[in-house]
Amino acid sequence: MRLTKQLSFLFALLFPLLNSAQILEATPAFPTQNDVVTITYDASEGNAALVGQTQIYAHTGVITSASTSLTNWQYVKGTWGQADPTVAMTSLGNNKHQITINISQFYNYPQGTTVLKLAFVFRTASGAIVGRSADGSDIYYDIYPTNAGLIAKIFHPNNGLTVDLNQSFSIDAQTNSNADLEIFDNGNSVASLSNASQLTPTITPTTEGTHLIKFVATNGNETKVDSVFYTVNPTIIPQDPPAGLKNGINYIDDNTVTLQLYAPEKEHIYVIGDFNNWTPTLDYHMNRSTDNATWWLTIDNLTPGQRYGYQYYIDGNLKLADPLSPLVLDPSNDGSISAQSYPNPHPYPVGKTSGFVTIMHPGAPSYNWTNSSFIGPENKDLMIYELHVRDFVAKRNYQTLIDTIDYLANLGINAIELMPPGEFEGNESWGYNPSFHMALDKYYGTPEKFKEFIDTCHSRGIAVIVDMVLNHAFGQSPMVRMYWDAANNRPAANSPWFNAICPHEPYCWGYDLNHTKQATKDYIDRVNQFWIEEYKVDGFRFDYTKGFINNGNGYSDERIAILKRMADTIWNVKEDAYIILEHWCDNNEEKQLADYGMMLWGNLNYAYRQAVNGYVGNSNTSSGIYSSRGWTVPHLVSFMESHDEERVMYDALTFGLTTNPDHNVRNSFHALSRSQAAAVILFVQPGPKMIWQFGELGYDISIDVPCRVCNKPVLWNYYQQSKRKQTYDVYSAVLKLRTSNPTFKTLNINHSLSGAVKRILHNDASMNAVTLANFAVTNSSAIPAFQHTGWWYEYFTGDSLNVTDVFGSLNLAPGEYRIYTDVKMDKPQITESTLSYEEISFSSFDVNVFPNPTSDVLNFVGNFLSPNKANLKLIDVNGAVVYNSDFDAETGFNKIEIDVKNLPAGTYHILVQQGAKFANKSVAIVR
Repeated sequence: MRLTKQLSFLFALLFPLLNSAQILEATPAFPTQNDVVTITYDASEGNAALVGQTQIYAHTGVITSASTSLTNWQYVKGTWGQADPTVAMTSLGNNKHQITINISQFYNYPQGTTVLKLAFVFRTASGAIVGRSADGSDIYYDIYPTNAGLIAKIFHPNNGLTVDLNQSFSIDAQTNSNADLEIFDNGNSVASLSNASQLTPTITPTTEGTHLIKFVATNGNETKVDSVFYTVNPTIIPQDPPAGLKNGINYIDDNTVTLQLYAPEKEHIYVIGDFNNWTPTLDYHMNRSTDNATWWLTIDNLTPGQRYGYQYYIDGNLKLADPLSPLVLDPSNDGSISAQSYPNPHPYPVGKTSGFVTIMHPGAPSYNWTNSSFIGPENKDLMIYELHVRDFVAKRNYQTLIDTIDYLANLGINAIELMPPGEFEGNESWGYNPSFHMALDKYYGTPEKFKEFIDTCHSRGIAVIVDMVLNHAFGQSPMVRMYWDAANNRPAANSPWFNAICPHEPYCWGYDLNHTKQATKDYIDRVNQFWIEEYKVDGFRFDYTKGFINNGNGYSDERIAILKRMADTIWNVKEDAYIILEHWCDNNEEKQLADYGMMLWGNLNYAYRQAVNGYVGNSNTSSGIYSSRGWTVPHLVSFMESHDEERVMYDALTFGLTTNPDHNVRNSFHALSRSQAAAVILFVQPGPKMIWQFGELGYDISIDVPCRVCNKPVLWNYYQQSKRKQTYDVYSAVLKLRTSNPTFKTLNINHSLSGAVKRILHNDASMNAVTLANFAVTNSSAIPAFQHTGWWYEYFTGDSLNVTDVFGSLNLAPGEYRIYTDVKMDKPQITESTLSYEEISFSSFDVNVFPNPTSDVLNFVGNFLSPNKANLKLIDVNGAVVYNSDFDAETGFNKIEIDVKNLPAGTYHILVQQGAKFANKSVAIVR
């Protein structure tokens, strides 16, 4: 179904930007930027969110010739969230509110600025309730050029009005000066006036179909014409769609699609898009099925390989993207997406519609998967790396993530868990504010590049798990907006998907999906199936599944049934799909879900922070082992960090024990050693494990700096610092030991994890092992409880130990960790820490250098507390050691002379080590 080329061209000429004439009236009606204009806002129009409010505030700006888009506000006025008197409106009663603006003075733009439109939204003082257009977009009013001559405009109806047969509506057509005026409906004159500036007839259409209203104004010197289209709704004869259709886009062949929308209680729905120049006509009125809820339309004669945008135009006041869009255009945020991340996006239909637009692509070339036979590891063997693209790679895109796969593969992980990649509100977000659950957010890259990322991971033996947020949706969701209670500013009671009021306060975000409703079940099944089939993802981590019921926080058979049904549907599509729940519920409930095949998050952040900090009395980590919870299957994804938890290293550097001067936990060198010990003791435990990004480098920026969900520094330079690189190597060594050796996959273990020294015994026919770690800040006596006497081998050092007493004790230094095996393993390559100046935060003894600055000779003087061997290094700003010398230090002052005349100018650090004590000093070399 397509319009003829001639009619499409006519629509292109006559279809201007949809305005908001019903919402706003302006006096004068044709203001210039030099005028004083009175704006009257009708709160009962548009989204009607502010109906009944007595005090409303304008939030306003201007669109100028310098704006980057027709939605790019400039010179904004009004302090959001405050009762700002400069934008306070006067209530006129009957939901009308007024403000008078001297345009040039009020907006205070520079001289020479060309203003094209005034831009508005309206709000309560707090900003909690916002008035917008019916489709959720901002409200605009045209500004006209000075000395423009005769101007003629139809202020009402808007383009695209839909009415029923014999339903009367008024026309408001005006000019900026008196002229002879006439209005035509499909070429038939319906009203005229001479020497007038306004014509307001009423039309009662008697025929179905699309009508052209033309307004002609003549003043003797000029003739101006303005036009709009309206459509008279057809009589609906229920008709069921072809069998086998899914909600959303159904590609029938390369040039035919059938769209299907679930929308009960709606009267008329049209499809508007690039294929009909965004005009609701009878050919694009959707069929309603006999269930009076399902709407569908087949569109043919599309060009194979060409992308098309479309929306649903619902009951004459809502223009919405498809709830099951695979990709959307966002006019407010797409302009800020890097062309490097998303090149050549489909152009937004500026001037033809507003709001979100769905993209479909009939006859799209298929992605050529290079790995179609990937099989992921067993649930119990997952070593998951959770990452947020925005804060993991500086370019914030999938291509850079692809380029970083070697780093992750070498680390030894076998799964990547992406924080939500689905379409969320805005561009920069954690992604837990979803608006379109099935659409890939374009901020990180194209669907093709996302597929390439997954394909690359599979080729490297890495599974991909996506974080899915099905507890709620935010206000841009078309499902929220399709059934909205404006009077109460919440989802309507008749919403097929949402609870009107969130039933589990205070744990409520956005608008709460009601998982007991069939429409919600159908929706989430469609979404989950799409991600598996379209992108070949290996599974999901579902956010806050505790909220999937509408009553209480205790044990729930209803919630268990909901989750089992969802899991069964996923496993019918992909039988080995990973299903991970952020559940936080009664242990008996979690045990049932684990037994059923699902995995559940196990948060050990507090216990591991206490261990690393040295507060061993609060450091019992045994609940990270599935059997400690009474579970029968190892489906507990335990972790010491996630996106939602404070960073272990930050906590150690801020709150770690300082009682031992020789092992100050707040010193980064010691804190990193202790974080290594924590990783060792965690990763050798049975069951899936998870690392939060950069944990392997000791990331030490607080989760709350500058705010919880704000951008965080991407600190890849940490990989160049030897102690942090050592931490990466330790992580890698243990992960590879875990993923490649049957002993460290066994479920046959004994453990003691409550004290300062934590111990795990691994019992396997192929090899036995004992893992130890000391979290005290002093030396501790550890009893390994070896399984037998004889030779044992320490994994990290390669040292041998002949055990004659299995209960004999070993002395462990603070923060020390060991893995003993009764079969000698290859010693891993672990970076030796050079203790660069960036890794030492204090000096244990006095040092000085002179002259400073210097150009040829540098004298070092150190005041040592005891006689012992010492080491002195000179390190440049890149962390490279340019001078390295061992010497026998005596008690008291020691002096060393260093020749620096061949070193380039710059800042250097002297780093001195004697035993466990360190000191450093900066020095400048000049030329």
